[in-house]
Amino acid sequence: MSVIEEERVRGGVFKDINAEDEDQQPTVIESLCMTCYENGSTRLLLTKIPFFKEIIISSFTCPHCNWTNTEIQSAGRIQEQGVLYTLQVKTKEDMNREVVKSDSASTRIPQLDFEIPAFTQNGSLSTIEGLLDRAVAGLEQDQPIRKATDPVVAEKIEEFIQRLKKLKEVEKEFTLIIDDPSGNSFIENPFAPQKDMALTVAHYKRTPEHNAALGIEVEEEENDEKPGSDLDTMRNEVLVFNTNCPECNAPANTNMKLVQIPHFKEVIIMATNCDSCRHRTNEVKSGGATEEDLLKSETCSVLIPELEFELGMAALGGKFTTLEGLLKDIKDLIVSKNPFMCGDSSTADRAEKLELFGQKIDKIIAGEMDVHIILDDPAGNSYLQNVYAPDPDPEMKIEKYTRTFEQNEDLGLNDMKTEGYAEK
Repeated sequence: MSVIEEERVRGGVFKDINAEDEDQQPTVIESLCMTCYENGSTRLLLTKIPFFKEIIISSFTCPHCNWTNTEIQSAGRIQEQGVLYTLQVKTKEDMNREVVKSDSASTRIPQLDFEIPAFTQNGSLSTIEGLLDRAVAGLEQDQPIRKATDPVVAEKIEEFIQRLKKLKEVEKEFTLIIDDPSGNSFIENPFAPQKDMALTVAHYKRTPEHNAALGIEVEEEENDEKPGSDLDTMRNEVLVFNTNCPECNAPANTNMKLVQIPHFKEVIIMATNCDSCRHRTNEVKSGGATEEDLLKSETCSVLIPELEFELGMAALGGKFTTLEGLLKDIKDLIVSKNPFMCGDSSTADRAEKLELFGQKIDKIIAGEMDVHIILDDPAGNSYLQNVYAPDPDPEMKIEKYTRTFEQNEDLGLNDMKTEGYAEK
């Protein structure tokens, strides 16, 4: 089967979620109930929703013992990087934040020394309160047996259950950490498009242990030929390597080239075109060293003060684009591809707020609204074209600054020894 034929099959199986689509009905399968061992029924729905892309929703019901169970499994691609969410839960309103948690994600609450390891629960679409309720239900499940066989352990677990339940009252602030190597988990930002001061999102490169747990086999190709060291040759050559489309997961090719930007530095441009779904993407990586003192790379944050908007580093990755293209990407990320902008997760207030933000972005692109766009890159690897070069640009201000300790920590520079490293 060709790649295009395979995508047509997947497109016919996984349809966009739509309540008005009468043809999109779940498949009903007779299944064994693991509680009473009588026959029940499982309903399977293969669909697409924002962020999770392709998913499998399954719901089991038993008419004999009334046992029910609902699960959600990602059927899409594993993201290129893992993601770590750290949320400071301060109010009861935080308990209503919606959470997408994949089965490969681990959940931790440091204040209770409590952890739900990865692959011990199925994926779920819930709230912070729902995560706590699910943890409590799991601990309470075998309590009757524990009380009969080991009362001491049962009493200690009961005390811990009460501490978990008390968290829902939010009498004291606590921290919720979701670590997902697959990158397919998500915690809602109720203040979007504004920055969420209580939520920290960090992307990271997976370790070989993470890849093994996810069933990813990274093969190292053996190459007896030594790579060329001629920079002129590298600048004139376009490298092509195989990858997968970030939208439909079909095999695609990525082109990579080393480019010298005038009045700036060398960068690596990577562009991917998908023949199956026609999706196109490009990314830029710095080809030089980190600046000693600062001057849009993956380490760059974007601020628009007039909209009270801030986009943290790594949210859009590296980009080689125009200012209009950057604004369109911001709109897509915050509005079009927001996982909580459709279905039951959407509220009128939230949808209206984000829709207004999208309209303001459109006005900026059309030149109907004047704003300041700030690119803040502690690595010094971002660049905005000066159309008046080599003369100064009267509309642009370039400010260099000394990085703070926290910024060096984020860039991994504090632990980097650059002098006397050969000394014993």
